[in-house]
This record gives sequence, structure tokens and C-alpha cells, in this order.
Amino acid sequence: MIMIYPALLLSSAAVALTLLYASVLDLRERRVPFKTWYPMLFIAVPMAVLTYIGLFTDSFRFASGLLLLSAILCACYYFGSAYLHLFGGADAWAMIFITACIPLFPIEPYAGYPIIAFFPLSVILNAVLLNLVTPLAIFAVNCFRRNRGPLRYMFVGFPVDGNTIQDEFGFVMEEFTENEEGMITRRYLSFWEAIRRMIRGERRLYTRDFKRDPDEYKEELRLYRKAGTVWISYGVPFILPICAGFLTAIFIGDIMSILIQVLSGVV
Repeated sequence: MIMIYPALLLSSAAVALTLLYASVLDLRERRVPFKTWYPMLFIAVPMAVLTYIGLFTDSFRFASGLLLLSAILCACYYFGSAYLHLFGGADAWAMIFITACIPLFPIEPYAGYPIIAFFPLSVILNAVLLNLVTPLAIFAVNCFRRNRGPLRYMFVGFPVDGNTIQDEFGFVMEEFTENEEGMITRRYLSFWEAIRRMIRGERRLYTRDFKRDPDEYKEELRLYRKAGTVWISYGVPFILPICAGFLTAIFIGDIMSILIQVLSGVV
């Protein structure tokens, strides 16, 4: 086992630095080119091979189960992104590379190992839990700015100026129609309606598409300007929670396990 942990540490350092850089790119440009992962893969893939060689040498059964579990999880991420459109390509590749290259905790985290010490599982659970804080922050900002809208939408989005919507980041949460008298009617898209559209492969209206191809969205932009304000969903990419989930998993541990222990009175 001596040869395994240095390999995992090197992989983790390469992945952490790449996730931090990818987060900056995604915040600034809302895209992460695939070439961003190349330097990380140059380091992490050989280290993953070395890790599995050590694992198979120590316990063939354990290593085989770990490899199968990693393969299943990677397939789920790919399928969820490519066919169900549940999350972006960069998010899927980030989790696929983490799962493939770092199957075990590289060091013992502060809270100790969880019952299921499968590192990629702790990363995605941490990312999801940390991402749950986002709606509370959005709601607080809307309250501070005195934005008014349906309560459930105040947790997931905010209104922007229809004249400058192309400069924002996010997905449009409303549909607008105009009657013969020129009156604008607005309708909020439900969460499940948005999910169904994503699963069917129908693109949701993304604000930056208006800037990239304004001619295609002339009618939408006209209605947005006439409406004055448009509610859009929060545009921060999921790569940030993944990065936070990765770092907290390494240094703190599995947040879900910690919460269970706290609620059960173990700690």
C-alpha cells in the first residue's frame, strides 16, 4: 500500500488545481474547453494506473469491485449529461475524471473516513449539499433588493433588465406573449417543465445565446425589452460546487456522514 497513497496525492493535487482553474473559466466565460483537462490527465491517469496496480496486488476482489463501481458511476455521469441533459459537459467530465483517477481518499480527512469510503461518492454528495446553500443566498439577495415574484422563484432566480439581458448569465424563467392590442402576458416556467424540456433535448433559452446570435432571437429580445424585466435562473455553474465538494471531501470529509453523526448524537 505504500505505493498507492503518493499516487493518489499527486492525482488529487493535479485535479484540485485544474478544478480551481476550470471554476475561474466557467465563471468568466461560462465554458470550459476540453483541453483544460489535458495537463491534469497527463499526471492523474498514470497515477490512477499505479494506484490500481497496488490495489490489485493487495486485494484482487476489492480492486475489482472498486473498478466496477467507478465504471458504473462514470457511465451514469456520461449518460446523464449526453442523453438526459441534466448537467453540463464540463461538470460531467470533471466528475468522470475524479471518479476514474481518485477512487479512494488520498489522506484521512479531519472527520475521518465515512462508512462508504468511496471518494468520488463523497465529492458529489458534498457538491450537492453545498449547492443547496445557493437558493438561500439568492432569496436573501432578492429580499435585500426588494425583488418581487412567486416565492419559489425567489430562491432560484432574479429579475434582470430586458434591455441588457444578453449581458447576463442564466436561463430565462419566463415566457412572454403579446396579444393584438399589444399587451404583454408573462408566464413563469415551472421547474418540472424545465426538466421535461431538458430531457426531451429542447434547449432552454440561455441569455448569452442572445448575444452570440441576436438575429435568431429578435422576437424574444423585443418582448423582453417591452416587458421591462425578465426573471432568469441563477447562472453560476455546477463546476464550483464540484470544486468545493472535492476540497471539503479531502480535508474535512463526507458532509452527509458528518450531518448524520451530529443528528444522531454520535458527535
